[in-house]
Order: sequence, then structure tokens, then C-alpha cells
Amino acid sequence: MLLRFVVLYALMYGAYGVSSPFMPAFFERRGLGPEQLGVVFGTGTAIRLISGPLCGRLADLTQALRGVLASCVAVAAVVAVALLGVVGFPALLAISLLHAAALAPTTTLADALALDASAPRAAGARFEYGWVRGTGSGAFVLGTLLSGQVVSAWGFGSILVLQSAQLTVAACMSLLLPAPVQSRSVMERVEPAPTQGVVRLLRIAEFRRVTLISTLVLGSHAIHDTFAVIRWGEAGVSPAMISVLWSESVAAEVVVFFLIGPSLVKRLGPGRVMALAAAAGFVRWVVVASTTAVTALALIQPLHGLTFAALHLACMRMIPVIIPPGLAATAQAMYALGAGAATAVLTVASGHLYARVGAQAFLMMALLCAAAAPLALGLRWAGPPREGRTRA
Repeated sequence: MLLRFVVLYALMYGAYGVSSPFMPAFFERRGLGPEQLGVVFGTGTAIRLISGPLCGRLADLTQALRGVLASCVAVAAVVAVALLGVVGFPALLAISLLHAAALAPTTTLADALALDASAPRAAGARFEYGWVRGTGSGAFVLGTLLSGQVVSAWGFGSILVLQSAQLTVAACMSLLLPAPVQSRSVMERVEPAPTQGVVRLLRIAEFRRVTLISTLVLGSHAIHDTFAVIRWGEAGVSPAMISVLWSESVAAEVVVFFLIGPSLVKRLGPGRVMALAAAAGFVRWVVVASTTAVTALALIQPLHGLTFAALHLACMRMIPVIIPPGLAATAQAMYALGAGAATAVLTVASGHLYARVGAQAFLMMALLCAAAAPLALGLRWAGPPREGRTRA
């Protein structure tokens, strides 16, 4: 079972990594100007925020998480190749929106399936969710590195061919995953899936709090992702060293997913790990705001393992415990929606902040993490879910 999830995540995240760095250049080579590129990627972000929750809700209503996941991945594979055959802004915009809509639910649906399969049962946990998610992060990095070689050899269109090939295999692998235990038990009771899933989730105080914490901490990365490299370059940090610093944070993410994070969550509990992630974010952004010294930056870059990976693992451990049966995919989509919407808004705001106050804008992000810490410490944790037990 673990191998199936490892292969799925490697294929999916490898496909994302292959295309991510060079998609803007691909569209530029197709004749799109800066304004049109802004429209393509801006509307793509918006459609993801809509498509993710809709497909998650559909998966829960039909109790067909594997089928919806396989369908979305397959459509994304077909559309990726279709981008090679269209020209002109209207056609490229339309196909790119379909591509974004198909890709958006894939990670949340895969997470819902992986969390169910790895959940502690009466006989013990089958595997750690962090192992498969860490595989995804590693595959993303490898895909990003591979994309440069592929583009150099065969041009920008080759990244879409490679992405489509990986997604095609991933669609087939999705159908080989085990059906969710929770979904099977719901169907055996012949109870329809909840029709007011989003409302039910929003009525759960702990789910609202987990979503808010992740929104604050993950959203705080917006200025870093947009302006950190620009600031470091202006301060004289070489491109090679910037690459090392960026790789250091991704490596820390993988280490936490595989090695540190799972035991940390078990020992401290999700709430305390979320608080630790928020505290790490506060320290990280204060240092980034204060200095561009390479030594200092190298020391705080590994904190990304806490501010992203440890936080995500803690949220993934908490969410299955606090949601009602039949809402796994919807919960994952809502969780992703909060972080995605906050990142989109804060990315836009970051431009105005950075233009006015420069590096001090990072202190605003530190305040978001400071606000998240007490919320995390107030979370109640009743232990991992057991067979037949779900808290509402």
C-alpha cells in the first residue's frame, strides 16, 4: 500500500516540478505579453480556489475519491498536451484555465486518501503520511532540476510532454489505491453523504481554528516567496549562494516530512507543533527583515522545515480526528482554500508593502505568525482517530 502512494506522489509532484519553473516562458514564447501573462496566471490562481473545493465536495458526495482524483489527473494530462496545439491569447487562456482547474484538486484528494490509509487503526498505523508527502517534495525538487535539462535539449514544449506522461501514469495509479475505510463504512450504513458539508465543517470550532492557523502561518510565506531572492540579490548575494539557500529550505522540508516531523507530532501533539511552527516563522521573518548576511540566512533557512512541513503534518494529524464521516475530501479542500486564498491576497499586498517599507515588510509576516501561536496552544487534542470513532 505504501509503495502505491509513494509512486503516486512522486509522479504527481514530479509533474508539477517539471512544469513550474518554465510555464511563464512557455506562454511568452507563444506570443503573450506581460499583461496577458498576468491575466493567465492570475485567473489560474482564482480558478484553483474554486475548483479545489468543488471537486472535493463532489468526491465526498459520490464517495468516489479515487475516481474523482483519477479523472482530474487524466484531464490535466490531456490538457497539458493540448496546450502545445493552440495559439493566440483567447485559446491559450481557456486551455490554461482548464489545466489549472484539473490540477487544483489533485493534491487535496491524494492527501485525503493517504491520510485515511495511514490512519492509526486497532492494529496500529500502516505507514506515516509524512513519508509519502516527503516523497512528493523530493520529487518536486528533482522535477525542477530535470526541467532545465529537458528545456535545454528539446525546448519549452517538452516540459508539457513530460508532465503529461507522468500524470497519465499517476491517473492509472490512482485507481489502484485502497478505497477509504471511512467511505466504505458510510456506504455500508446506506447513509447519503452530507449535502451541507462546508457548513458542517465551518460549525466545528477546532476545524475553523486549524484552518486559521494554517492560513496565518502559510500565508506569512508570501513576501518571502516573492521578494526574498530580489532582496538578497540587491544586497550582493551571488546567484549560486541564493540557489544554495533556497535548496537548503527545501531539503529541510524533506527531512522534516521523513524523519523529524512524524515523531515530533506524536510527542508534542498537533497543537504544540503548530505553535512551534508559528514561533519558528516569527523568528525566521524577523531575521530576514533584519539582515542579508549569508551566515544568518543559512542558519534560519532550515526553519522552513517547521514553518511548512511540521505545520502541515500537524494539521493533517488533527483534521481527520475532528471532522464528521464522509467529509475527508471537502475538509482537505477547505484547508487548502484558506492557505491558498491568504497567499494570493498577501502576495498582492506584499508588492505594496515592499515598495513602501522594504525589508520591514517581513515584520508584518512575523506578526501573522505571532497571532497564530496562541491559537495553536488553545487547540484540544484527544489523540489519534480509532476505527469507528470520529469527532464532530
